[in-house]
Amino acid sequence: MTEFARAGSQRWLQVAVDGNTALLTRAVRRGGAVPSGVAIEWASPLRSDGFSEYRDQRALRAAGIGALPNRSLPEFWPSRGPVWDGIGKASDGTAVFIEAKAHISEAASPPSRASEKSLEQIRKSLAEARRWYARRATADWSGLFYQYANRLAHHYFLRKVNGIPSVLVFLYFPNDTEMNGPSSGVEWRGAIRLIHAALGVSADLRRFGVFDAFVDVRRL
Repeated sequence: MTEFARAGSQRWLQVAVDGNTALLTRAVRRGGAVPSGVAIEWASPLRSDGFSEYRDQRALRAAGIGALPNRSLPEFWPSRGPVWDGIGKASDGTAVFIEAKAHISEAASPPSRASEKSLEQIRKSLAEARRWYARRATADWSGLFYQYANRLAHHYFLRKVNGIPSVLVFLYFPNDTEMNGPSSGVEWRGAIRLIHAALGVSADLRRFGVFDAFVDVRRL
């Protein structure tokens, strides 16, 4: 029998998808990512699939995305791109991509460690995406908060470049005491504002299809 991850956001998302999908979907709705009444079929992480997480073309297929009409993924990003914590398909046809966090240090990711050739492509695509979110921003998205930035970039690639109905949800788990995580959404929002300021984007990215959602671990 496949066991849950030991701790942190990986564990809590597995627990939520495995036995608390209604709670998880309500949180995504409250965050504004999908309308009330829209259901979400979660494709990852599933116990039946060993709680696998997907990247690149496998992630797109899990989200129900077939051929991309305007630009292929390899044209935008090198292979072995972001691994998505969660992937879902909404009943209105929207692809749902989840990046989950249970403690603030998870958000402070190291810079990209890609090879020089790959890094050139990554930086070009990050800069392209940055101009969509904030035309005058000049921050280097390949440095601190690179993980957050590359999720934003892939969302831009799907939603803006290829016109795919999709949402990006940053999912936060308050009250993970084992990981000394924030005890409330208010604390998380302070960290989110800091990340957005460092990346040079506005505090509210909902108009771009980027949303925040919160699930208290005490309810899981």
